[in-house]
Amino acid sequence: MTMFNRKSYVFFVLMLIALMFVFVGCEAPEEEPEVEAEEPEEEVEEAEPEGDGSLQRVLDAGELVVVGSGGYPPFNFYGEDDPDTPIGFDVDTAKAIAERLGVDLVYETSDWDGLPDGLRAGRYDAILGSMADTEARREIVSFTIPYYYSGAQLIVREDSGIEGPDDVEGLDIGVITGETYVDDAIDLGANDIHYAEVNTILLEVRGGRIDGMITDRLVALRGINEIAGGDELMMAGELIRTENVAVAFRQEDNELREKVSEILEELHDDGTMTEISMDWHGIDITKP
Repeated sequence: MTMFNRKSYVFFVLMLIALMFVFVGCEAPEEEPEVEAEEPEEEVEEAEPEGDGSLQRVLDAGELVVVGSGGYPPFNFYGEDDPDTPIGFDVDTAKAIAERLGVDLVYETSDWDGLPDGLRAGRYDAILGSMADTEARREIVSFTIPYYYSGAQLIVREDSGIEGPDDVEGLDIGVITGETYVDDAIDLGANDIHYAEVNTILLEVRGGRIDGMITDRLVALRGINEIAGGDELMMAGELIRTENVAVAFRQEDNELREKVSEILEELHDDGTMTEISMDWHGIDITKP
């Protein structure tokens, strides 16, 4: 091969290599497969529980916590056989309600005038302690249907000369702090003298330290029959007024209140309330 031919051959090979690099460099890049954009998942809103949750709260806790004064025989009080356990008409009514709810009953006691504040603070589920349903109380609590009916009664010494409510103007009349009977005494023009327990007031009347007392007619009757010297006392005149007694709840606890009202209707209809009343009072106070 001549020198010229060798140079031509080398030149040809070099050109061929160069062209290969050119073609390789010009090859179009492989297209990556298109990835479809994922649509954002729709957020599923959790369904809010129906109602206000008050009934479910009690069912989840497994107990119904109610309160009374603990000093209001025969409705709620501490007996001699077990001084640490409250008993009475109110307590048995609460037991029947708790049983129908399928939960345990916790019956607590506290000073009467502090019960509404304790209820609204969440310390109790309800007040079941012979609280009368009044317009004034409806401003801070809500009520079930009545579970019994009663009225305000004046009690005095037999030798007092007082014949009825019209005779107490200017006299000292004992009442339980926070009860509706305070207003009765004031409306009659009497001096309302406040106490914490019924029996204490009855003893004050019997001892002549005050002129009389206004309380529930059944409480008065039991007190006269049971306290020492009760035969020296009497119920004076007709009832001052009648009242519906119901279970009180926080105003926002509508679901629980409505359920308890349903249960009370059942207890009235099947005779359970009458039976409880006869056990404690010997008469049926559950009908108007």
